[in-house]
Amino acid sequence: MNLDHAIETLVVGYGYWGPNIVRNVVERPEFNLAGLCERDERRIEDFCARNPGAAWERDLDIALADPSLEAVAIATPPHTHHELVSKALEAGKHVLVEKPLARTGAEAADLIALAEERELVLMPGHTFLYSPPVAKIRSLIKEGVLGDIHFVTSSRMNLGKYQPDGVVLDLAPHDLSILLHWLDKPLVEVTANGCSIHQDGVHETAFLTLCFEGGTQANVQVSWLAPRKMRQMVVVGSDQMVQYEDTAADDPVRIYDRGIDFSEPPKNFGEYRLTYRSGDIVAPRIEPAEPLGLELKDFASAILEGTTPVSSARLGLEVVFGLDALERSLDRRGEPVAVRSVDDALMQLRVRQAA
Repeated sequence: MNLDHAIETLVVGYGYWGPNIVRNVVERPEFNLAGLCERDERRIEDFCARNPGAAWERDLDIALADPSLEAVAIATPPHTHHELVSKALEAGKHVLVEKPLARTGAEAADLIALAEERELVLMPGHTFLYSPPVAKIRSLIKEGVLGDIHFVTSSRMNLGKYQPDGVVLDLAPHDLSILLHWLDKPLVEVTANGCSIHQDGVHETAFLTLCFEGGTQANVQVSWLAPRKMRQMVVVGSDQMVQYEDTAADDPVRIYDRGIDFSEPPKNFGEYRLTYRSGDIVAPRIEPAEPLGLELKDFASAILEGTTPVSSARLGLEVVFGLDALERSLDRRGEPVAVRSVDDALMQLRVRQAA
């Protein structure tokens, strides 16, 4: 990467995730921390205590008016993303925004159109895509080690932080982004059922079924009401299976040479010949790295070299379309809902831009 200069970067928001972004911006050689934009007095005080002498500003319009500013990293609630990202893009700044890209598909498409019009980088912060275990499993799938992928199961649970938008918008973007990254096929249909226990209309637990082009299916459980933290995914292939345990201190990825084989193609039910295969369990060596640091490195590469980020705006739009469909299914008590085609949406977007 060509580091002729460090990218002057403003961080917007210093709540749950903002301090992590600030730390990584400070630590990475590709960036220089231009300052923080935050309205909350206590958060400003916390930022100043951790970053003595660093600049801060309450008014985003004033902060964006700085001609030396090149990029903005936004870590605010999803309902604010469209307004804040639009302001940053209109001011001519590259943008990294925390997941999801926007609250609705229409808002996300609008942001992509604005970024393309201004020739700026717009990157959603799907940090799990930069996790070394996630990257390892993607390589196993792409290299054919697992064979044909039959289905995936995922459990993402904790006694978690309560969010007014519900557990699906809070946690499901992680699973959607990982699955789209692994399978490299569009999501075509979803169903979702949820439980609202403490507040009507706010689901604390949800059960999701995701159907991808080609027939692969994923079953996902997300919940804020669990006795312990769990981040586990199992990928079942025709040749091998793999388990990903994000919270495991050792061996977060385990490959199982297990499965069921048919000894011959059956002509009827009575002729089935099953062989149960139980072979070795392999835990590949995975070098540790902080995913957020790798994400910021990818953001810098997109700005300086014009590369397409792993967490691209297109993938961000796919995730938001999936969330839109999941929320409609929740409202309809588990009715299957088709997911809007990203290819069609982007084609319509470019037709409008050319008109």
